[in-house]
Order: sequence, then structure tokens, then C-alpha cells
Amino acid sequence: MVFTVKDISFQAGTELKISGKVKSDCEGFSINVGHDSDSVALHFNPRFTQCGDCRVIVCNSNNHGGWGDEHREPCFPFQQGEEFKVVITFNNETFYIKLPDGNMMSFPNRFGDDTFNHIEVLGGVKVNSIKVK
Repeated sequence: MVFTVKDISFQAGTELKISGKVKSDCEGFSINVGHDSDSVALHFNPRFTQCGDCRVIVCNSNNHGGWGDEHREPCFPFQQGEEFKVVITFNNETFYIKLPDGNMMSFPNRFGDDTFNHIEVLGGVKVNSIKVK
């Protein structure tokens, strides 16, 4: 499934809340925040069994085809067939991601930007809501 929101104003200091349900056969999904599908400042990718990984969250950025160094988070609070909520905030240095179990993780804002207008959710999840406030 692909869920894309374009021309949204996600600014530094605001919250992006994404809630949904992980499909029972999900291998992985991703939440991308950036300027378009080729300019992704935050690629948040929980992997159940995907790309040779098992139960790990991989974060990265992609600047027009050039992927950066991966950041791997061993905390994995997602369950197949279960509801989830992820809350993302950021400033021009760091993205902060609140995971479904309340744990926090961070990833550098490699673009240094303070506004993004493209949010995309890909993979084995059903999106229930996306809110920016």
C-alpha cells in the first residue's frame, strides 16, 4: 500500500502523528518525510523480515538517489496485525521519533531544513490517520 500526502506543511516544532494497523503478513513498511519521493530527509523503516533484517528499525535519508549511512534501532515495538501510533517532531538538526511503546529514538536532519511538504507511507500497513499539529 502507498499513502502519499503532498503539499502539507510539516514545520520544525510541530508534530506529525501517524496511526494505523500493521498487516498480519507485513515484512516491513516505511514512513518517508521530505520534499518529494526522491528527496527524503527521514526514511523510517521498521523491518519484520525485510532486506535480510529481522525485527529492526532502519532510518536513512536519500538526496536524489544518494542514500546516506543507515542508523539501526534495536528497539522494535511493532507487532504484525496490531495497531500502532508514531509521533515525529524535528528541528533543523534532529528528527525525534516516539515509538508505539513510548520509547524515543532520534535521527539527524541531514538536510538541515525546517519545513517539509511530502509524507509517504509504504508497505504492509493500513493508515488510519495522519495529523500535523
